[in-house]
Amino acid sequence: MNRAIATMPSAALRLGQVAFTVGLGLLLWHAADGPAILQALAKANLAWLAAAITALLCQTVLSAWRWRITAGALGQTLPLPRAIREYFLSQAINQALPGGVLGDATRAVRARSEVGLGISGLAVGIERLAGQIAMLITLAVAFAATYLWSGGLDWPKGYAGPVGLSLVGVIIGTTAATLLHKRFRLLGTRASEWVDLALHALLSKHVLPAQIGLGAAITICNVTAFGFCAWAVGIPLSLAPFFAIVPIILFTMLIPLTVSGWGVREGSAALLLPMIGATVPDAVAASVLFGISMLIAAATGLILMVIK
Repeated sequence: MNRAIATMPSAALRLGQVAFTVGLGLLLWHAADGPAILQALAKANLAWLAAAITALLCQTVLSAWRWRITAGALGQTLPLPRAIREYFLSQAINQALPGGVLGDATRAVRARSEVGLGISGLAVGIERLAGQIAMLITLAVAFAATYLWSGGLDWPKGYAGPVGLSLVGVIIGTTAATLLHKRFRLLGTRASEWVDLALHALLSKHVLPAQIGLGAAITICNVTAFGFCAWAVGIPLSLAPFFAIVPIILFTMLIPLTVSGWGVREGSAALLLPMIGATVPDAVAASVLFGISMLIAAATGLILMVIK
């Protein structure tokens, strides 16, 4: 009885996420001209869709490689084939269930035998954090390039101010916290040990080149996959705006309100992609294609791993 009561809030949260996803989808259908969205999807170039799926398959393999390297820095041995198989499994779970992190939790639990759940979970968390850091750096550089340079993207003040201040705040805050921790050990002993482990797995000289290289490659795979979906429905994307806008759209998927970012991602695409000349229906269609590509990539990779 106690266990059933304890799971009620979690079940209610999941149902709420599903309901919010459906409601947001219906709202977008009416606000963004649902029949026009269907027309854009029907006319989509399947070659570009296949390219997007391929990019996401590569992204998953590279992410598994980064997880292996990160775990190795923490003393956890993960053979690459196993890391790839587990990563595809976690991607499939994340796509199928509300929350977007249950697959990562499963990955940590399944890999815990050698080092325990603490280190295993830390390795998974650091690997995910490394991905967000790489995407944030990409966004910051592309945003500065399009906002400050002549001929760049014409950012509306309502977007530019919050985005710019958020980037500056996160970068300065993270850098200051890291330096202060190294110098003064601001946290308790146990917390400091975990932070030291995280910094070692991210910044030690043995792993930093791999973290930078893999972070760049994975970010390029993610961003270009969305770009392929945009090209599939005929949206023109030049390079700098492409890397400034798409990361913002992808970051919105982290908001834990819907199933795997559905609805929130499409809404942000509808707001941002018209800045570069896309129609709202085409913007939503591109985001829907990206979501479909993620589902197909996760399912395809999982099937290949199971067969193998």
